[in-house]
Amino acid sequence: MSERTLQRVVRRETHSPRTAAMVVAVLLVALVLLYLGVEIVLGLLAQPALLIAPADALGALGAAPTAQPSAAVIAAGVVAVLIGLVLVVLALTPGRLPRHVMDLGDHAVVVDNGVVAACLAQRLSDEAGIARDRITVGVAHRVVDVRVTPDAGLTVDAAQLRAIADEEMAGYHLTPAVKTVVKIGRPKEQELQR
Repeated sequence: MSERTLQRVVRRETHSPRTAAMVVAVLLVALVLLYLGVEIVLGLLAQPALLIAPADALGALGAAPTAQPSAAVIAAGVVAVLIGLVLVVLALTPGRLPRHVMDLGDHAVVVDNGVVAACLAQRLSDEAGIARDRITVGVAHRVVDVRVTPDAGLTVDAAQLRAIADEEMAGYHLTPAVKTVVKIGRPKEQELQR
């Protein structure tokens, strides 16, 4: 397999298409067009409008430069700008799947973040002597968040846990590289007594 083909396969496996965002955007546009169609038909049939008659809306827009804009018009403008910004960001940024690439030189292995989290939690449990259910690991695109809630009376060294986690993560050769954050919570029994 050529290098270029490998890169294409890895990208396909680690990035998501924007299909869901596109479906939502198309549905919103379809709903707006449907609403406008209903309002136009109601106007042609001389029926009362659902919200605002198209002729009244056009008249309000025509008078807008001379009149002071109302709070509703300003709010609608702000909402329209925010929706536009969200759509532009969705269009320009790639979607990411919860996966990383293990760079093994000639080969690449795409691994799910949940698998990395489970392996790291098990290693921390084995080496630090902490029950596995007291360790929670979350793997994001650039950060590995380790949260440990020790049993009452058990002292936990955050630096030792960080060193174990860093060693384990370095062995995975993840691309992009991740930073490890370790947080120690209060023991469960102490939480119940307070």
